Amino acid sequence: MKGVEVRVLDSGEIVLRCPGLFRAYYKNDDATREAKDAEGWFHTGDAGFFDAGGHLKIIDRAKDVGKLSDGTLFAPKYLENKLKFFPYIKEAVAFGDGRAHATVMVNIDVQAVGDWAERRGIAYSGYTDLAAKPQVIGLARDCIEKVNADLARDPKLCGSQIHRFVVLHKELDADDGELTRTRKVRRGFIGEKYATVVDALYGASDRCVVEAQVRFEDGRTGMVRAELHVSSAKTFAPVEALAA
Repeated sequence: MKGVEVRVLDSGEIVLRCPGLFRAYYKNDDATREAKDAEGWFHTGDAGFFDAGGHLKIIDRAKDVGKLSDGTLFAPKYLENKLKFFPYIKEAVAFGDGRAHATVMVNIDVQAVGDWAERRGIAYSGYTDLAAKPQVIGLARDCIEKVNADLARDPKLCGSQIHRFVVLHKELDADDGELTRTRKVRRGFIGEKYATVVDALYGASDRCVVEAQVRFEDGRTGMVRAELHVSSAKTFAPVEALAA
């Protein structure tokens, strides 16, 4: 828009300024100084970049953006949201900051996947049984590989394709501390709670055992133990490299 200036800082944060920008927070100088610098740039808290066409692409909150060990940009929420566009995936938790590559834990949507399974004559007894079916793991892999193929077309994010994944045995739940009450993933908490799964995602084994405390609908708590399959997903060469 005319009169609006937009920049992306070295940290990846998007800042902007324009004549219509607010002057200050009412009677809160500290908040104003935190949001606006001395030159009038408003710090949005969002991270992004300008693509080859000059369009501003917002990928995540700046505080959540990290880098893989080779310096590749890693935006976990961006990956998670791309996966959640598929009707079969209800939640996703991506890992990769400081690691060699990106990985993800996936929650299936039991209604959508259940309907999919029934149409194919796949019997199951409940969420845990359905999530462990090889066909369902293959369905999750298809979704992840479609995301990877899309990422391969993005020069900034092609290096953050998902290499390995796990379909979790239970739904992530706010009552178990895994989600906020507004259903936002608590990535740090999940990483600690399922540390054995994260270790397996970055190890050589294709299996891992997880034990976690859960709260049942009647208020009782108990331990759930499950063996999870660690799977690999196909990654793709950057499209630009193929064209060359």
